[in-house]
Amino acid sequence: MKSTLSLTLVLVCMPLAFAAPIGAYQQGTVVRMHMGDCQLMHRGFMNQFGPPQAGVEDGCPEYTLLTDRVVFVIVGRSSNQLVPLAEVIDFRFQNKELAIRVDDARKESKFVIKEMSLRSQWELLQKHIEYELTDPPHQPVDTSLALRNRQ
Repeated sequence: MKSTLSLTLVLVCMPLAFAAPIGAYQQGTVVRMHMGDCQLMHRGFMNQFGPPQAGVEDGCPEYTLLTDRVVFVIVGRSSNQLVPLAEVIDFRFQNKELAIRVDDARKESKFVIKEMSLRSQWELLQKHIEYELTDPPHQPVDTSLALRNRQ
């Protein structure tokens, strides 16, 4: 009787144990990607202060991950860590990194957090950049030259 009760208890609690980590995931959308320097990934005294090393691979992918309140700039460990753009992905914090799960993959990919900012500040910065690109600042006109030509 006790063994049946304990087996039932284990079977009832097992789905709860597996469901707990899923609740820790947050969702965000990748809005930008470019290949950047892998300098964040190769830390260490010798790498920083030693002689220059041979060229690092092609570069590491750098993504801008947009959530409801925070914008993250994250860097992958190698050039083969690719995340699809404009898709909602699940992520969670793990040991000062972001663990990302794409399309219900069995394995998470780890990314280093390069920058974090509030979404409201990021949107203001994006609007400012867009304004500067579409309406460049006008050069002040030197009226003294025009007045001299008339005289």
